[in-house]
Amino acid sequence: MTRSSKPDESREFLPFCRPSIDAEDVAAVTATLTSGWITTGARCAELEDGIRARTGAGCAVAVTSGTAAMHLLLAAMGIGPGDEVITPSMTWVSTPNIISLLGATPVFVDVDLETLLVSPETIRAAITPRTKAIIPVHYAGAPCDLNGIRAVAKEAGIPLIEDAAHAIGTRFGDTEIGHSGHAIFSLHPIKNITTGEGGVLVTDDEELGATVRRLRFHGLGAEAWDRNQQGRSPQVEVQSPGFKYNLPDMNATLGVTQLKRLDQFIDRRRQIAEHYLNSLPKGIRPLGIPEWSHRHAWHLFVVRVDEAQAGLDRDAFMAALKELGIGTGIHFRAAHTHHWYRNQEYKAPGGLVNTEWNSDRICSIPLFPDMTDEDVDRVIEGIREVCDAIHPTVNQEPLKA
Repeated sequence: MTRSSKPDESREFLPFCRPSIDAEDVAAVTATLTSGWITTGARCAELEDGIRARTGAGCAVAVTSGTAAMHLLLAAMGIGPGDEVITPSMTWVSTPNIISLLGATPVFVDVDLETLLVSPETIRAAITPRTKAIIPVHYAGAPCDLNGIRAVAKEAGIPLIEDAAHAIGTRFGDTEIGHSGHAIFSLHPIKNITTGEGGVLVTDDEELGATVRRLRFHGLGAEAWDRNQQGRSPQVEVQSPGFKYNLPDMNATLGVTQLKRLDQFIDRRRQIAEHYLNSLPKGIRPLGIPEWSHRHAWHLFVVRVDEAQAGLDRDAFMAALKELGIGTGIHFRAAHTHHWYRNQEYKAPGGLVNTEWNSDRICSIPLFPDMTDEDVDRVIEGIREVCDAIHPTVNQEPLKA
């Protein structure tokens, strides 16, 4: 492909995401590193208290990743061989991986073509007597139709686990995601706030939360750090076999300071997203916005590269932007299209037509709070340059929100 100009090699590569770390973050982590206690302790408890207070959840348990939180919760619920768990295939592979590792069967449901969110109707159609959990995904920072999905789950008597890895700070109506029921947040470096690596389970079932807390540290009745004493009594015993998923304080302390700026981060993400929505060329198709009342956290800005209009496919689009020094990502290649799942048992009642169409076309363009207005304009100009080199007449006008 020939373009009108060459990339300016003096310009720094612009990644699709970069964590926003400030002096307060660095000072807090430094203080923890020099405190004499860097594993799970008071800072981890402070992070849990902060997330519990923000969401209104009854209990919060911090662990090493969102994947770990999902593993512990499904294990605590007794999910195992012979069980089925409903989830979209348009998700990160960690969820079907955990379902499969526990011996259960993932049941994939299709998503809406425009929002990439699951619907109450597709979930209801996938329920069988073997269904033991439903895991909808709040995608890219937008919430699912929780009223409808909760009604389906309640009617069937099946636990609902919200995959809120993309949705810390998202609201359904006026209510923060994680306020009730069970939800999993991710604190990976690309998320709206980060602990470097980490995740949090929030739940209003305090007994279940206590089980997850025990399972995260070998199944012991108490952890290395107790709120009332430092150290562990020799009388502490394994209550049931557990795992090693406890979050160190040197990670948690970063989350404590990041959480203070979450609303600030979301506000800046929204400004960038609005600029994209008003400026992208027609061949680059952003996701639809859910019709129900919500606050979008704008974790990702996902577009679909429509070859018929843009003149090139998603992979060529990403490669061309990389040549211009602009990074992109894919969130996600549908789980059922991965090698292992193509050769294993899974179910997909109703088919996955919308999932597969999007899986071949989705692309995440740069979106993070530290982007300058110049950075945002650079992305828009780069996209226009790439598209105009193929179909200048199709892409000369922006796609209005």
